[in-house]
Amino acid sequence: MTAASQVPDELHSDGPLKPGTPVPSVTALAGAGELLRALAAPVRIAIVLQLRDAPRCVHELVDALDVAQPLISQHLRVLKAAGVVHGERHGREVVYSLADDHLAHIVVDAVAHVQEDA
Repeated sequence: MTAASQVPDELHSDGPLKPGTPVPSVTALAGAGELLRALAAPVRIAIVLQLRDAPRCVHELVDALDVAQPLISQHLRVLKAAGVVHGERHGREVVYSLADDHLAHIVVDAVAHVQEDA
């Protein structure tokens, strides 16, 4: 069974998701799933939290998170491919920032939710 066949046609919608409205289109649901998968690693969550405060280059993320540079770079590639972050070259460095403030809210809300239950 495909994702398209799991959601009846009458429930597809392209508008914003509000309480009581139909389920979004399969395309929108698939995109949301990809975004959540990109955010699913603890290091990527930490990167998003760092970028929420200010744009940063790789070495600043390495220092702040105490994670090896190749691993930070790998996670940044995943976040960039998912449209979570974008990089801007400044000389020899690339400065990364969040593509959208909504993304920080998703991560902050998830962390807050887990901390409430702890």
